[in-house]
Amino acid sequence: MNATSTRRRVVVGVGGGIAAYKACGVIRHFTESGHDVRVIPTRAALNFVGQATFEALSGNPATPEVFDDVPDVPHVRVGQGADLVVIAPATADLMARAATGRADDLLTATLLTARCPVLFAPAMHTEMWEHPATRANVATLRAHGSIVMTPASGRLTGTDTGPGRLPEPDEIGLLGDLLLERPDALPRDLEGVRILITAGGTREPLDPVRYLGNRSSGKQGFALARAAVQRGASVTLIAGSVSGVSVPAGVEIAPVVTAAEMEQEVTRRAAVADVVIMAAAVADFRPVVRAESKIKKNGADPDPIVLTTNPDILHGLVTARAAGDLTDETVIVGFAAETGDADGGVLDHGRIKLVRKGCDLLVVNAVGDGRAFGTDDNTGWLLTATGTETALPMGSKTLMASRILDAVSEVRRDRR
Repeated sequence: MNATSTRRRVVVGVGGGIAAYKACGVIRHFTESGHDVRVIPTRAALNFVGQATFEALSGNPATPEVFDDVPDVPHVRVGQGADLVVIAPATADLMARAATGRADDLLTATLLTARCPVLFAPAMHTEMWEHPATRANVATLRAHGSIVMTPASGRLTGTDTGPGRLPEPDEIGLLGDLLLERPDALPRDLEGVRILITAGGTREPLDPVRYLGNRSSGKQGFALARAAVQRGASVTLIAGSVSGVSVPAGVEIAPVVTAAEMEQEVTRRAAVADVVIMAAAVADFRPVVRAESKIKKNGADPDPIVLTTNPDILHGLVTARAAGDLTDETVIVGFAAETGDADGGVLDHGRIKLVRKGCDLLVVNAVGDGRAFGTDDNTGWLLTATGTETALPMGSKTLMASRILDAVSEVRRDRR
């Protein structure tokens, strides 16, 4: 079971689109997390996936009808008892009915009685997603307190390609987990804000097949991107070496390998960013010489590897802001992966690094012994340039991302 270890009641609503088959992955995500899942398909959804499939995956009845099991009053009770409602796929028709308060089937009636977080995952053709009526319905749903995800862009039904593709089930599930951990985690407080995020580790080549690297998976940076997009931001993600992650819907990604490549991309893109979050684990050193061919074992010890220091990208951003290359309002967030030593503990080193780097916010993580790198959960401290220190309790990396973005929003408000 994941960070939302308490058994919760999750309703998965399924709209009538071809992407209905992907709802099976969403259902499985929540059942495998130990939750009690009730599937409510629309009548149209049952043209794509059979009722028996939904019932087998959830272990509960799956009917679209208000008049099934009338003594239990399901059109009221299901929504009243839910801790989370996830609609996947949310078709244009279903969102239109929900936005206008229709209650002509069990799913829309449930939406009217639910007082828990409601997450819509849209799926439709690009023209339908971009139509003014759909945009107005999305705005209405958000105004009513629902979270409407940004759809993915890619292959649609037939040969069409574009925005409107259903986000992947794991991404929908991760956002659902976040809302179970923290129902208010996704306000639309970053609408139109341009955020640049780095993620993953860098690799410094020794020869054509070997490199110096680290254990970073990129999960924290990708979690930041996922949460920021759903809070309304325009997000670019500069990704080094990553594992166990998928690109969040609505995020532009720029792949890099080395620290020098990451510095080049960050420098090029930071000038037009409102916020820069340096979550990547950038290699501190690189070999002075890269062998042109594979270093062979020949019976003797290899020559020593001489290292040189990589550029400090985070400090370079702060310097560029001071020089006027970035605006004074640009918010700069750093990360510090630390271990304690004879000179001090993790938090002591974090405080020193905050002063040395000069960024607005610094996230301090204790690493090693299976902590932070490669895990799904994270903990640490959030330090600010004004001297406040906030403990970040153990939880999912998406939860930590939401806390960090709260602090970013606060810094932006203070600068207005």
